[in-house]
Amino acid sequence: MENRNVILTGEVIEKKIERIAYEIYEHNYDEPSIILAGIWDRGSLITRKIAAHLKRIAPFSVEVMEIKLDKQSPGEVALSQEADFNDKVIILIDDVANSGRTMLYALKPFLKYLPKKIQTAVLVDRKHKSFPCRSTSSATAWPLRRKIW
Repeated sequence: MENRNVILTGEVIEKKIERIAYEIYEHNYDEPSIILAGIWDRGSLITRKIAAHLKRIAPFSVEVMEIKLDKQSPGEVALSQEADFNDKVIILIDDVANSGRTMLYALKPFLKYLPKKIQTAVLVDRKHKSFPCRSTSSATAWPLRRKIW
């Protein structure tokens, strides 16, 4: 049997995802619609769960899309659908934010437009940012130590 450290149980994760949905609602209560863009693959799963909560609690419309990129070599970034992102609210979602690099590269397709605002949401924010990207909504801040060699 594999020996793993469990940081969050399934039940706790579900509660934290619901809290993120409420935070997104609080930040955008006066918007007519928002776009949730989940980074493939675990970010996409979290995005769909957040969307389900938002559709239940918020009056605005929620559109969901996926962002695919190679996290090790993120030169090419693809969206599951093209849209006009001018004057739109975009929430970029992933499971864990480490250095901020994946989030930064995932913004690339949206920068061709002039969105109203771009926010980020993550389940776990590791707080080890090498890139200028911070999470607007995060369920858990988990600043684990970096190994010093």
